[in-house]
Amino acid sequence: MNLRWILSVAFLVCLTDFAFAQPGQSNSELANQYFSTGEFDKAVVYYEKAYDQDPVGAYPNYLSCLLKLQEFDRAEKLIRKQQKRIPQDPNFRVDLGDLFLERGEPEKASKVYQDLIRELKPDVNPVNLLASAFMRRQMYEEVKETYLAGRRLMKGSYAFSFELADVYGRLGQFPEMINEYVGVLETNPGYLANVQSILQNKLANDLNGSLNDLIRQSLLRKIQKDQGQFIYSELLYWLFLQEKDFESAFIQAKALDRRLNEEGSRLVELGKTCQSNGDFLMAENCYRFVVELGRNGANYLTARMELLQVANERLTTAAYSTADLFKLEMDYRAALDELGRQAATAPLMRSYAHLKAFFLYQSDSAIAMLNETIDLPNVRPQFKAECKLELADIHVFSGDVWDAALLYGQVDKDFKNDALGREAKFRNARLSYFLGEFDWAKDQLNVLKAATSQLISNDALSLALLITDNTNMDTTADALLMYARADLLDFQNADSLALMTLDSMQEYFSKHTLMDEVLFKKAGILRARGEYLAAAALFQRVTEEYPDDILADDALFYWAELVELRLGDKEKARGLYEQLLTKYPGSLYAVDARKRFRQLRGDKMN
Repeated sequence: MNLRWILSVAFLVCLTDFAFAQPGQSNSELANQYFSTGEFDKAVVYYEKAYDQDPVGAYPNYLSCLLKLQEFDRAEKLIRKQQKRIPQDPNFRVDLGDLFLERGEPEKASKVYQDLIRELKPDVNPVNLLASAFMRRQMYEEVKETYLAGRRLMKGSYAFSFELADVYGRLGQFPEMINEYVGVLETNPGYLANVQSILQNKLANDLNGSLNDLIRQSLLRKIQKDQGQFIYSELLYWLFLQEKDFESAFIQAKALDRRLNEEGSRLVELGKTCQSNGDFLMAENCYRFVVELGRNGANYLTARMELLQVANERLTTAAYSTADLFKLEMDYRAALDELGRQAATAPLMRSYAHLKAFFLYQSDSAIAMLNETIDLPNVRPQFKAECKLELADIHVFSGDVWDAALLYGQVDKDFKNDALGREAKFRNARLSYFLGEFDWAKDQLNVLKAATSQLISNDALSLALLITDNTNMDTTADALLMYARADLLDFQNADSLALMTLDSMQEYFSKHTLMDEVLFKKAGILRARGEYLAAAALFQRVTEEYPDDILADDALFYWAELVELRLGDKEKARGLYEQLLTKYPGSLYAVDARKRFRQLRGDKMN
């Protein structure tokens, strides 16, 4: 009975192997199949045969099988045989070291690795080859030793700086990593863009900001040691920009401007960066520095105009008085009297017209100035179209909706395949939304969204979502009609009427899905009026009552900003910034929130 059972099992095993091994399969194919199922005792038989036919291809898995089966003597013979075949490849000697480790002989393994490093020649290729062999096995200490040995052998002709920086990073030795990246610039300033690109990627994944501090400290040491090497100052300036530490960037930019005789060009660009990030006071400092270089400076005209533009933006996006507005108007007049009305000053004329219409309520004068700007000689067609969009906005502000629609349509038609045309289409759709023509507005916005090869602004996407979300389920759209009315009043700077309309919405539509939008808009209007405590309370409500809404992270950041800058509670603000980083790590405000959190925590930023 036992004999019959044994024969049956043997038969089944043979049958299984027969089924597994299909006719025409090579030794290599059979070996790989057994290897993939973990049947190493069977795989090794076929790998031994395959090795005779293809030593290079069969070797890795053949060796792996022998090691898994703990056939160490056979494995060592195989490695030494392969080593004789290709003596210049260090991988096989590294395999031998790995074998010694598997066999419980770490001293022998260490000797193999150290011998390989010690026997290196002053040639980049063998160094890289050995380092790659160690790297494939994640033997980072040996990789580091290999590159350091290579650096000594090359005697300054090649330092392996990028390679060493990479392995230091893998080992978590970040000060050494930074020193390598910074040090490479000493002999090769042309690598600045490469270093910046690498560091930018690493900084993006540096959640606690420790790398920023290490880079800054390393650069400051280099600058103090070698004040004649400006490349370190250049990288430090770049770092300040990554951190949005514009005050430190301003100091560094002035030093570089003087050293490199840039005539203020760097300061103009920094001013624009500060302005786009909402740091208006620092932007003014940048432009004022260039203006004070003198009227004969290459960047005087640009800085003179930008100084007014940023003063306009700073004033009109915060609480302001009538006296502030009239002072700004006088500054515009003085600038145009000095610089003249010409194509070069056309941007100044356009922004002056905006101030006249939206803040001084001089629509007729603003329209006349824009028409004068459009008629100036040598003004680019694109700029004329931008002036037409501004002109159309003023008509919306004044209630002349048909004139506005006509101008939007003209720009849309003239620049159909251009960003200007898309912007005109969006503004026309927004006008339809203001008037309660939601279906027409949605159709125009859908056209914009359908242009998948072209960019569409966040404003257009947000408006499309607002209309869709609040018309699909609400057949009357009464709430959206009232909200659109408040939006139009806000656009027209009729903030009191806008607030009254939003208050009515809270009374009549308290359970409507628009309530988060209502609270957020009210908060924005109150903030612009300087009613910071009331604005902060509303931003808080949006954050706490609608934590999963699209506006939640916006509200949390604005709340924290008000608490820090307007209400003076630094400790509370720090907690709010930390909450944003924890709860909404992918927020567009995460970079600014991290910077402000670190400043409030007391981290050394420069």
